[in-house]
Amino acid sequence: MNRTRNTVLTVLFLCLSISSFAQFGVPNLLKYDKKRLHFGFAFGYNLFDFSISSKPNLADYDSLMAINTRAISGASLGIVTNLRLGKYFDLRFIPSLSFGAPYMRYGIRSSETGNIYWYPPNHRTDPPQPDNLDAVCIDLPILFKYKSSRMLNNIRAYVITGGQASFNVISNKGKKSSGAGVILQLRRFDIQAQAGFGFDFYCTYFKFSTEVKMSFGLINVLAKENKYVNSINWLRAKNLQISFIFE
Repeated sequence: MNRTRNTVLTVLFLCLSISSFAQFGVPNLLKYDKKRLHFGFAFGYNLFDFSISSKPNLADYDSLMAINTRAISGASLGIVTNLRLGKYFDLRFIPSLSFGAPYMRYGIRSSETGNIYWYPPNHRTDPPQPDNLDAVCIDLPILFKYKSSRMLNNIRAYVITGGQASFNVISNKGKKSSGAGVILQLRRFDIQAQAGFGFDFYCTYFKFSTEVKMSFGLINVLAKENKYVNSINWLRAKNLQISFIFE
């Protein structure tokens, strides 16, 4: 909770700092919105997690008592191509490289003591496990952007919607278990729906945008290659992304 609050405060501070260069009283970049194509770059903060559907009675699966996930932060870097479709509509393509490590834990009842222990152990109190769900993804989103008229001369609000194909280039699908064990194996390919909102700030020499976007996996990314997956119906990725875009 503290991490999320600090991130939001940092984003607000950065937005206010950048917007101060927009000079609300003097319109900037008057010819910018009439250009057919714009290019730029984006970098962002990601919060990776899963939506999970488990079987009703986990105790049927070899003393398994609970499954939970924990959101893990990551980063992304992308190249922006923006095609103007009309006064209020744009089509955007932002191929990106995303880094993250979604995290899942199992609560297992000990056959000796009857106590429930968590596997992998808590990373804050125990040594990290060598096998995890580290992900380096190539994301290929296509988004429609609907933007407002300029406000205060140099600010626009907008909403976006669309989808993306995502390729995990270091998926652990097919990876052999080590001494610590591979809990889950994920497929390399995913399709995700996306929706979000943001603000454009027209500065003197460039346009800066800040954007909040959610991605929701549409397909099951769980590979049926491990005994632990028998207790899970499906596993779908979800991702909160806060982006900073320069065009």
